[in-house]
Amino acid sequence: MPLPKPGSEAGAAALDRILRRPADAVLSFDFDGTLAPIVSDPRDARAYPGVTAELSRLAPLVGRLVIITGRPAAVAVEYGGLAEVANILVLGHYGLERWEDGHVTAPDPPAGVGLVREELPELLRRSGAHEGTRIEDKGRSLAVHTRGAADPDAALEAVRIPLAALAQRAGLTVEPGRRVIELRPTGMDKGAALASVVADSGEGAAVLYAGDDLGDLAAFDTVERLRDRGLPGITVCSGSEEVA
Repeated sequence: MPLPKPGSEAGAAALDRILRRPADAVLSFDFDGTLAPIVSDPRDARAYPGVTAELSRLAPLVGRLVIITGRPAAVAVEYGGLAEVANILVLGHYGLERWEDGHVTAPDPPAGVGLVREELPELLRRSGAHEGTRIEDKGRSLAVHTRGAADPDAALEAVRIPLAALAQRAGLTVEPGRRVIELRPTGMDKGAALASVVADSGEGAAVLYAGDDLGDLAAFDTVERLRDRGLPGITVCSGSEEVA
């Protein structure tokens, strides 16, 4: 099957560079919505069939293969079967966690995460959260999902302002997504995580980033900034039925 044609000259040039010099390439992917389908309950997410095998084939050919996800790194590794992929790097919690060779390294979560964990259930009750709204505790952050509500978009709007206020009190960042709002530590995003990986890979690298949600926009922006500095880069949007 032929490769899809990139939508820009810059993207086409980057893809050509990656194909000609894969050992210099950084290939980076989001997990949910990119390597795994979007599901109603995030605990049910698993990588698409064949993904792990394809990543295993790809890893020894490229300079760096990295997954950048909002999930805890170890969870993405488990749900994706990524421990089977040699030389893969998994950056969890938007880059705060680093999984490599079976080990996770990360700073301690800020105190604000504990505050949110304590107050969030009562906040949702007082805010009139719709039935089907649920909390996902990621350890270093907490997310509120509304895919299980009868009207997921209205359910998200019902809690948006109260969650923003709680995040401000807790000193956390609000990370919006499709039918989810996450309250997470500040100071890191997928763009900063990707920039760090590229910097560690040397000046000759070309970069690809594939993602599907609002949290991936920072990584897309990083690819654009790297292009401005002369480094070939291509972005891939992974679509789903939730994307208009």
